[in-house]
Amino acid sequence: MKLRIAGLARESVVDGPGIRFAVFTQGCRRNCPGCHNPTTHDLTGGELVDCATLTAEILRNLHLDGVTLTGGEPFLQAAACAALLGPIRQAGLHIIAYSGFTWEELCTQPDALPLLCQLDVLVDGPYRADLRSPELPFRGSRNQRIINLPFRDVVQLSTNHLRKL
Repeated sequence: MKLRIAGLARESVVDGPGIRFAVFTQGCRRNCPGCHNPTTHDLTGGELVDCATLTAEILRNLHLDGVTLTGGEPFLQAAACAALLGPIRQAGLHIIAYSGFTWEELCTQPDALPLLCQLDVLVDGPYRADLRSPELPFRGSRNQRIINLPFRDVVQLSTNHLRKL
């Protein structure tokens, strides 16, 4: 499976706790005013990479504490991101994803559920320049939430929500 990326930060200390491999996905439809990654918005930009090859690169780095998906919007490529993260989760690395969608919106999108099930943390909500807050850890505006998503809880919540649809 292929993933369209804007770039990689192979050892980042600003995209979550510890040393992280940050994957900047390509493509976002929100165009939030003040976005710090506007070059990631073009849905056809960036480059296609093989998920298995990228996963292998990540797992070779024994210094990593975790992986962060950011963007662009990772949930526009949820299936490819989930494929990337499956073996990484099995290896025990901590996984964060940033999304302009809220948790509530993502739970109504069945294609988002496999990716949600791979995450330890979701930072949700669109960036809002009017709510910018530089003192907040790992997010840009006060409307964005840091949501801990233990795997079993996500599966249960998602399954229950789908039954209601």
